[in-house]
Amino acid sequence: MAKSLSEQLIPLRDRIDALDKQVLGLLNERARAALEVGKIKQDYNEDEAILKPEREARIIRRLQAENPGPLTPAAVEAVWGQIISACRGLESVPRVAYLGPQGSFSEQAAYEHFGHALERLLCDSFDEVFRSVEVGQADVGMVPVENSSEGAVNRTLDLLLNSPLKVLGERSIRVHHNLLSKTGSLEGVTRVMAHPQALAQCQRWLQKHHPALMREAASSNAEAARVAAADPTVAAIAGDTAVTAWNLGIVESGIQDDPHNRTRFLAIGNIPTLPSGNDKTSIILAVPNRSGAVYDMLAPLATHGVSMTRLESRPARTGQWEYYFYVDLLGHVDQPHVAAALAELKKQVAFFKILGSYPVNDW
Repeated sequence: MAKSLSEQLIPLRDRIDALDKQVLGLLNERARAALEVGKIKQDYNEDEAILKPEREARIIRRLQAENPGPLTPAAVEAVWGQIISACRGLESVPRVAYLGPQGSFSEQAAYEHFGHALERLLCDSFDEVFRSVEVGQADVGMVPVENSSEGAVNRTLDLLLNSPLKVLGERSIRVHHNLLSKTGSLEGVTRVMAHPQALAQCQRWLQKHHPALMREAASSNAEAARVAAADPTVAAIAGDTAVTAWNLGIVESGIQDDPHNRTRFLAIGNIPTLPSGNDKTSIILAVPNRSGAVYDMLAPLATHGVSMTRLESRPARTGQWEYYFYVDLLGHVDQPHVAAALAELKKQVAFFKILGSYPVNDW
């Protein structure tokens, strides 16, 4: 007689239970080894940052390269990112500042990048995120810098220009927008709230399906969700985490105009980042107001074989039609060809600032 479904599953589930026990034992061995590393550093009075972006990136890339499957590279990163975070948390838990309240995309990016072993500092604005890290209220911050649909987050660019903080990492997340309300319907709803970027990312959908709803900007999507949770006349545009954070109902899911909508976030702080083997360098430049200045600005990169992945301009606000250029390059400032290109470039421009070198987030 053929075995029933439950009878066939019993040995497989027993095997999974046994494997889980082995994995747990190995994870605890790893945690003890990590604690021993910390103890040795203390014995030698090594005042080293607990966050080591380049070391963590190398661990994950090595495991992805050695992975026989069926786990995907993204799954390996997700699992080991949390393992590294948990082991790090046994020694010290980083305090991370980001735009709140609870349930924001910035919160999602922070958890994906630093893992769940962190202390949250929820801020009311991007300015407060930068200020919190600058004065030592937080160890690091997480801020959005660009969206695949709407382009640069200009306030972040302006703050990077004047802040002493360095970029130490990046994280790109898929932005899935929901229309949310207290009841899960639009009965009695007269206005929809969201961050201006989210309103722009959903404008065609809103115009087609709910053109009568008044649109109102909020400091963040999570703040809009908080208001909607208390006011039945308000609907909010926010991500999946805001649904549970504020006990809201989903009126419609996936309302972003671009189904491939993504936002790139930057981790900022005062932590030096060494080469990881696959890095990116961000810089800010300004060129003299003369013919061919931008061409001359790019020439050293071509000469030394440095690839540029992003070029963004922002008005310098001098009234003279001058601009700052935000540039992302492949490579680390400690690599000879990158250092040579930047040294030559610095001589040709009117303003030069290195925002930081950090591991590429390519998983």
